[in-house]
Amino acid sequence: MFSHGPLPVYRLLACAIASAALMFVDMRFTRMEEVRAQLSTVVAPVQWVVSLPSDVLTWGSLALSDQRALLDENQRLREQILTLSHRVQRMADLTAENVRLRELLAAARQHDMPFITAELLSLDPDPFAHQMVIDRGRRDGAYVGQPVMDAAGLVGQVTAVSAYSSRVLMVADASHALPVRVNRNGLRFILQGGGRYDSLNVLHVPDTADIREGDLLVTSGLAGRFPPGYPVARVAEVVHDPGEPFARVTAAPVAQLQRSRHFLLLFPPPVPRLDEAWGGELAPEALEAARGVSGRLADEERR
Repeated sequence: MFSHGPLPVYRLLACAIASAALMFVDMRFTRMEEVRAQLSTVVAPVQWVVSLPSDVLTWGSLALSDQRALLDENQRLREQILTLSHRVQRMADLTAENVRLRELLAAARQHDMPFITAELLSLDPDPFAHQMVIDRGRRDGAYVGQPVMDAAGLVGQVTAVSAYSSRVLMVADASHALPVRVNRNGLRFILQGGGRYDSLNVLHVPDTADIREGDLLVTSGLAGRFPPGYPVARVAEVVHDPGEPFARVTAAPVAQLQRSRHFLLLFPPPVPRLDEAWGGELAPEALEAARGVSGRLADEERR
């Protein structure tokens, strides 16, 4: 019987020599590119069959994870719908109660405020100025001093109007100030921009004032520029310095000043003249004093 022991060694040596020769030929000559391309075409189905189980497993895991994510999102949306439905039911009851109370007080009914939508065109490149340009102008009815809102709260006011665009001064700008009130107890203050998108300053807050972290600040309606009741900021920090008569209060705007691209331009009803509001019964001295106070509030708001 013949021995076949050395044959595998010879075969391995022959394969190594052939591989070295092919590598040398591939490095020195370009004809091997055509051979490689033909071999790749022949081997491609084999590679596809080999990778098929892995691809199927990957696709199956992704499909299952996507289905799980969709089920979780569907559950969250159902819970949100239930929550919003509950709030709507409570809102209907509160609205009816509000109507009854206004009828008892013979107060004027509040109607929905007209508005137009606008979109962001550009932001001011100056890092110390918080202004933007929107795509609504004079032809759309925009005017200087018009309040600008986003989906969360007050953004600012229009400061310049052209035919097709308007410039808006945001509440975060250091030159912007407006009168606000604490939604919880009705205390009134002046809110000034802090020069940063996430910081506003509540001015001249007495150290004993009932203002807390988390309090919502809304427009007070004073000075006649912004309609009352719109959210502006939420108190972020209240610092009481020993021996100081005023506390240092900072707030964060509720509007998404750095994210929002779509806005609302409100059209509040005109503020009645003081003599008309009092039926013409104010004495000239009192009317002049009231006008002076209103003017100072307006100047403070513009500053």
